[in-house]
Amino acid sequence: MAEVLVFHHGHGLTAGVREFAEHLRRAGHTVLAPDLYEGQVFESLEEGIGYAENAGFDTITERGTAAAEGLPADLVYVGFSLGVMSAQKLAQTRPGAKGALLIEACVPASEFGSAWPQDVPVQIHGMDADPFFAGEGDVDAAREVVGAAADAELFLYPGDRHLFADSSLPSYDEHAAIQVNHRVLSFLDRVK
Repeated sequence: MAEVLVFHHGHGLTAGVREFAEHLRRAGHTVLAPDLYEGQVFESLEEGIGYAENAGFDTITERGTAAAEGLPADLVYVGFSLGVMSAQKLAQTRPGAKGALLIEACVPASEFGSAWPQDVPVQIHGMDADPFFAGEGDVDAAREVVGAAADAELFLYPGDRHLFADSSLPSYDEHAAIQVNHRVLSFLDRVK
């Protein structure tokens, strides 16, 4: 089974992110979900992003990088929205990555100083009308990563919700989230 490191989104380590991690554990995977917000969970995304801005987005990303220290190299990195920064950085720059699952965000590979590594499988999920994913260029970055990677998939779901995969938020879309969970488990079974 795969060893997985899950990074939360801008609300913090919500019940929905914890539930996602537990879903992977029940499937037999070893999963860690570090808290990049030092125990804080925010009711609104605006408050959570405000916290990240005050702490510094680089600081939040570095907390994610630090969470991988001392862990085996052959991890699968999962990021939800803001957590994609840590997941993508580690997948691109930490030798030995087994894969990356980027959910509701993607940044250009050049953000981390290199092209996507050919030997790191990647799966990217987002809604086709999400104002963040589709409207701020993430989908373009996702297409770039998928075009450069040897083993890559981009899944676009119909809808305009951001954070649709977190069951604890009002933006949750059960149908799309079930598809994400199914595809994530298939990916993990393939790369373990």
